[in-house]
Amino acid sequence: MSATGMVRPPSPTRRRSVRQFVPPQHGAWAMLLVPYLVGVLVAGFHWPHLPLLGAWLAGYLLSYYALQAVKTRRPGRFRAQLLLYAPVTALLGGLVVLARPQVLVYAPAYALLLAVNAAYARRRDERALVNDLVSVVQSCLMVFVAAAVAAVPASRVTVAFGAVLLYFVGTVFYVKTMIRERGSVSYYRLSVGYHVAAVAVAAWLAWPLSAFFAVLAVRAWALPPRGLRPKQVGLLEIAACVLLVTTILLL
Repeated sequence: MSATGMVRPPSPTRRRSVRQFVPPQHGAWAMLLVPYLVGVLVAGFHWPHLPLLGAWLAGYLLSYYALQAVKTRRPGRFRAQLLLYAPVTALLGGLVVLARPQVLVYAPAYALLLAVNAAYARRRDERALVNDLVSVVQSCLMVFVAAAVAAVPASRVTVAFGAVLLYFVGTVFYVKTMIRERGSVSYYRLSVGYHVAAVAVAAWLAWPLSAFFAVLAVRAWALPPRGLRPKQVGLLEIAACVLLVTTILLL
């Protein structure tokens, strides 16, 4: 605080320091938090969900910088980040495993999916569609992990998992039509076609979900030609995430 009592803005050096430890992947936070939140709310909260959240977030940060190390082939460049997030992930993850060892049933799936991520990172092709979809599956599996922590059967959250997976897979296609693949006719058709099919799948899962996915289908059809800015796209996705969670809780 300055002599006048005004709070000084963070210095450029401090902002750069923070950015070194927080990846510039704004959309990833929704993919991390929504499946976790849905799993906890549907299965019921238990205290191990708290260290699970910490391990989940720290694990994402650890994996991000580990994959950057694989991509650049310069692990020393990310030593500070790896040394920070590895022990945090291990400590909190270990606490979850001690409390609920049944979560280990999902470890092979995560190991396999991370191996796919590493293969794409090594090829410096982490923006590939398949790699994006693999990351979506990783995130959505957290619905089942949260259920395991609550000691409830996976069948209790299957519909919630299906809804979250449908949404985030569609988001991969839709966001590409809005930003990186803007103007691509093939991606636009793929996105619209997927969202139309998702309405039918959602109705099969639980008919109230079909209304939500019908709105997403209209979004996928109407918005790409409008040339929205990335910030506008992000704000609309935040609203969609809120509506998704609300719809699942009303089932």
